Amino acid sequence: MPVIPVSAQYVADPNRYQSMEYRRCGRSGIQLPLISLGLWHNFGGVDSIENGRAMLRTAFDLGITHFDLANNYGPPYGSAEETFGKILAKDFRSHRDELILSSKAGYDMWPGPYGEWGSRKYLVASLDQSLKRMGLDYVDIFYHHRPDPDTPLEETMSALDFIVRSGRALYVGISNYRPKEARLAMQLLRQLGTPCLIHQPNYNMFDRWIERELVNVLDEEGVGCIVFSPLAQGMLTDKYLHGIPADSRAGKPVTYLKPDDITNAVLEKVKLLNQIAAEINLSLAQLAVKWTLRNRVITSALIGASRPAQIEEIVSGALQPALTNEIIQKIEQILSG
Repeated sequence: MPVIPVSAQYVADPNRYQSMEYRRCGRSGIQLPLISLGLWHNFGGVDSIENGRAMLRTAFDLGITHFDLANNYGPPYGSAEETFGKILAKDFRSHRDELILSSKAGYDMWPGPYGEWGSRKYLVASLDQSLKRMGLDYVDIFYHHRPDPDTPLEETMSALDFIVRSGRALYVGISNYRPKEARLAMQLLRQLGTPCLIHQPNYNMFDRWIERELVNVLDEEGVGCIVFSPLAQGMLTDKYLHGIPADSRAGKPVTYLKPDDITNAVLEKVKLLNQIAAEINLSLAQLAVKWTLRNRVITSALIGASRPAQIEEIVSGALQPALTNEIIQKIEQILSG
């Protein structure tokens, strides 16, 4: 993996906007790139800042204008924002107004009763900390990261409204909300005068829950959608075609993807999907991401990466012609089998 000297000057590709496709985010004035880059993994304090810098440069040169973070991304918590802040100061400060930068709060961040969930105290304090770590005056999008069963939704949404009115964020969104609670949150925000810009749910070929109702809610409410885990934590790549590598997410002791998730039935589907991808000259990862974008209600697919070449691969696939109905039907047969 090439190491980029921290002192090397970055000059953005002047042609970065010529090939990337952008989609309208709901009924807002914001457009997002088909592919957005998430900093959940590989940007923490334990990771190489030079590699993170190379990935961010590659993404921006390809027209990716949206970088997605959260307060507890790392490890350790907060370190992904610190890493991003250092890279932003060196490479992207002059491009700040070309970027959509997002952060979130909702999961555990610090000890005690005010360090997670959805209280006004937690959300405002967390964003203030995030802004300091990144060296920003504001974020473009601030999300409530997960519903809070014990805090009134009115309090959480009024906190988001306050965050916008106080200048800490330009827009707000929600993540991991189910259809009923998502619609209520959107209605509350609209009544407060700060419409919900976007919803961030997980979605991929193996986890299609948003198709049952949420997509219709988003369409009716005019809210954008950015999906995370479009590669099912790496299952929808060629990584697991021949078992579980030790350096994969499923092979690591601390991960959301467990070896038990990769059953023989899943592997069989992965192999069949890989054959479909090969038929149309795509990698399995390219096919999986492109499949998530087939519905125009979905604004952007949020990917993670461990090296620049993976970003190049996914963007190249996303910009290929749309999947035909025949290919979509073949995929459906495999997934429903």
